[in-house]
Amino acid sequence: MGSALRNDKRGFQALFVPLFLAFFFVQNFALVSSLNYTKYRQVSSLRLERIQKHLQKINKPPVMTIESPDGDIIDCVHKRRQPALDHPLLKNHKIQDEASSERNNERVIIEGAWQMWHRNGTRCPKGTVPIRRSTEHDVLRAKSLFDFGKKQHRRIPLHRRADAPDVVSGNGHEHAIAYTGSSQEVYGARATINVWDPSIQVVNEFSLSQIWVLSGSFDGSDLNSIEAGWQVSPELYGDSRPRLFTYWTSDSYQATGCYNLLCAGFIQTNSRIAIGAAISPISTYAGNQFDITILIWKDPKLGNWWMGFGENLLVGYWPAELFTHLADHATMVEWGGEVVNSRANGEHTSTQMGSGHFAEDGFGKASYFRNLEIVDSDNSLSSVRDISILAENTNCYNIKNSYNNEWGTHFYYGGPGRNPQCP
Repeated sequence: MGSALRNDKRGFQALFVPLFLAFFFVQNFALVSSLNYTKYRQVSSLRLERIQKHLQKINKPPVMTIESPDGDIIDCVHKRRQPALDHPLLKNHKIQDEASSERNNERVIIEGAWQMWHRNGTRCPKGTVPIRRSTEHDVLRAKSLFDFGKKQHRRIPLHRRADAPDVVSGNGHEHAIAYTGSSQEVYGARATINVWDPSIQVVNEFSLSQIWVLSGSFDGSDLNSIEAGWQVSPELYGDSRPRLFTYWTSDSYQATGCYNLLCAGFIQTNSRIAIGAAISPISTYAGNQFDITILIWKDPKLGNWWMGFGENLLVGYWPAELFTHLADHATMVEWGGEVVNSRANGEHTSTQMGSGHFAEDGFGKASYFRNLEIVDSDNSLSSVRDISILAENTNCYNIKNSYNNEWGTHFYYGGPGRNPQCP
């Protein structure tokens, strides 16, 4: 597995005046090298007070603080004081030790920079977990305090996506994915994904590449989803760097769940990986390719869903108590890319998926997922041989799958968004 991050000098700047009124810039267009801000929004002192109260809730008192070269503040928080344990279902939860996980039978040492905050050599002390600190600016970029850290959509059933009119317009999310059938019992999934920095046109759009582990009804309100991968989201992070992320929901993205550690839920156990932190180095067109390996896996003993990064490095877990259908098993896995198409100015977005190049460009140019695997009821990983693929608009983003001995089941995917064939 490769790893994490390089990045440029793009940063986020906003005007913030904590008086009775504050004016906050809302970005209309994000270019590859910078973010532009072109209109104001008024923020009342009451709203600022609510935001600060919320930040006090999720930003726990640190044992130590690390300043990342990209401007992030990483707080080293005692693992028993992390946000997850504020969840009402986890009040008496005993944090599962990594050592009790059957899949954590090896220790790995990864040398070199693989998250940007590692570059100065500082690490969080044992017994603490690194948490990216949220700021007032992070919350103000969201539509509302409720929307902060949440995906803003309801998924479209796979059998309807291709011809559903709201897939491209009203729903606004476009995909290029591979997926398993919905009839089997699945207990986890793994894949290796190369990391890029796709350009984002509008601040409230994003581009991500991830694994979805799913169970429940796609057209109802009880869909359970566990997700992990990398994403570029100027709204969530204030820049255009690719970042490691997680997500969960137990009610079709309505009220439960969030990205990363922005609400109570995901329990972190690892002191070396900061969820939401930038990945470095990243892949370059016709140059070096850097990838990350993501594992989502259900512990058969306690039923918690673990997230692995790289080879055998466990980051933390989603407790079984958070879910309904996933408390037992998953019924479908998806791998691939997703973007938001807000159709600014009535045109398709130019937000890129993956590398910004179509699947047929192949290695070194297009994005890939390789070595797709699932965990079966015997708690063993096996290569996925029978997958389906889907892209709603192949003139904008596409996907092509294949198989060989080295990469197993794999696919290339992505695209530039708006182009002459994708107006």
